[in-house]
Amino acid sequence: MSNDGSTVLPDLAPPRAFDQACRMVVDYLAATLPLGAWAVTRVAAGWQTVLVAHDRDYGLQPGWGNRWSATMCRTMVTGETPRIVPDTTWVPALAVPAETAAAADVPVAAYVGTPIVHPDGELFGTLIGINQQPVDAGFVAHEGLLDLLSSLLSSVLEADTNTVDSARELERAVSDAETDQLTGLLNRRGWTRWLEREEERFRRFGDPACVLMMDLDGLKQVNDTQGHEAGDRYLQRTAETLRRATRHGDPLARLGGDEFAMVATIGPDDAGPLVARLQRVLDDAGTPCSIGVAPVGVASGFSEAISEADAAMYDDKRARKGRSGSTDA
Repeated sequence: MSNDGSTVLPDLAPPRAFDQACRMVVDYLAATLPLGAWAVTRVAAGWQTVLVAHDRDYGLQPGWGNRWSATMCRTMVTGETPRIVPDTTWVPALAVPAETAAAADVPVAAYVGTPIVHPDGELFGTLIGINQQPVDAGFVAHEGLLDLLSSLLSSVLEADTNTVDSARELERAVSDAETDQLTGLLNRRGWTRWLEREEERFRRFGDPACVLMMDLDGLKQVNDTQGHEAGDRYLQRTAETLRRATRHGDPLARLGGDEFAMVATIGPDDAGPLVARLQRVLDDAGTPCSIGVAPVGVASGFSEAISEADAAMYDDKRARKGRSGSTDA
């Protein structure tokens, strides 16, 4: 079909996905303003994590991160330091972050940073450039360009987030084929389909998340001593307890038998307290449970986190069985 000039060629169409826009920006900056690395990062749950990078000198990869409190970007966002620092030794407030970066084998002699924000002004992340040697003082003349590019990324982020949120609302109307009829949670098929849908979105936005794999400690004994109707009530009580104890929107699934799973939108520092809280409320409900947890990595995704959480759950079950002597195998 001929093009009469009213249809834009695919190569000229603006990016609609946030990760695509990030890639275009860092590649453009690497070509026009060469530094040791350009990157887009996500700031969430106390960590700054690389989402997209064009790296020449450092070996930065998606998923690499550091505590937000120890970063140069934090001082930039709070206004303690400039957005462009041709020589980090000129700015005393960057001395400690520079030492921290060097200790992580990321020496930063020149720093560039500008925030990427949500529509409400909340920080999403940063667009950054770093170099192992100082750069010419005239580099500060590019501040307007960097602010323009970060504003464009903020606009693409808003549009892409709205699209994703709308799709998620539709997906929450889960079909009967994806729902466990006994508990009302996702079944194994629904869980698998949720992971497939969210995998690409997670890689795009780098939201903090942890996978929890859970296995009830007492279902077999209830079934054996009180019958399967009592066992069904036991499962329903477990599901309701988990539903009340977790945040809305975090998927909960019964994978079959006494196995449950969830993805919690939390960072790794909050994983241990969440497990302790869930085990406490499940114990109080009379449905004790072994739980394993693992963070979801931007590069490794859900499958690796599930394997790690599953292994941690079995370690927890063996430890609990050893303490009580009565946990189901």
